[in-house]
Amino acid sequence: MNIILTGPDISRGGSPGRAPARRAKRTRAARALLLLLAALQLLPAAGCSANARPADANTPEPTVQAAPQNTEEEPMQETISPLPAEEPLPGEDEQQVRQDAPAPDTEEQPAAAAQEVLTLTIGDTPVRVEWEDNASAAALTALAQEAPLEIQMSMYGGFEQVGTIGQALPRSDVQTTTAAGDIVLYAGDQIVIFYGSNTWAYTRLGRITDPDAEALAELLGHGAVRITLRMEPEADAEN
Repeated sequence: MNIILTGPDISRGGSPGRAPARRAKRTRAARALLLLLAALQLLPAAGCSANARPADANTPEPTVQAAPQNTEEEPMQETISPLPAEEPLPGEDEQQVRQDAPAPDTEEQPAAAAQEVLTLTIGDTPVRVEWEDNASAAALTALAQEAPLEIQMSMYGGFEQVGTIGQALPRSDVQTTTAAGDIVLYAGDQIVIFYGSNTWAYTRLGRITDPDAEALAELLGHGAVRITLRMEPEADAEN
């Protein structure tokens, strides 16, 4: 700030004796004003410098302590989501069943027991019989399964051989005209084999299909015979 002070204008008739005193007074007032203004100018700077903290070379700067770091790596937890079930392809189920099925046993399996049938032998001659499918023939077969039946026969009337079974069998007698080869149940406990013909109330048991009527007459028409009923494998009976 520049302040210009001017003295009294003597030319206007001021007193010359009093001029130095006034000038000195004004000079002091101007200096006081200058000092005041200078002080006012220094106040903002002083306030700023007062708030500022002087740097001290010996004062250590504050250090920021870093948080300790865990150097050990935590194991990663791997989450495995289940895969969606795959739908089997066409025919895959059947193929899987075939794969899962146990392998067939290659060991030789024992042969199944051959089916047995009731056979008839007249003396020493086996004959082929076609048995009836009824309760009487079934009961006769059951007896032969327990043990072979040997029955002593005797001639009667010149057309049949008759013998006692030893126990009564189920019967369903009907009036029947017989022919050579017929086998019937008479009176429930007697077996009759015809080599001729007769008419009476009988229950049919079966019929001899081999040999023929002429051969049967030779087997049965020359006296008493013994017959044997036994169970044999079907293949042996056919031979």
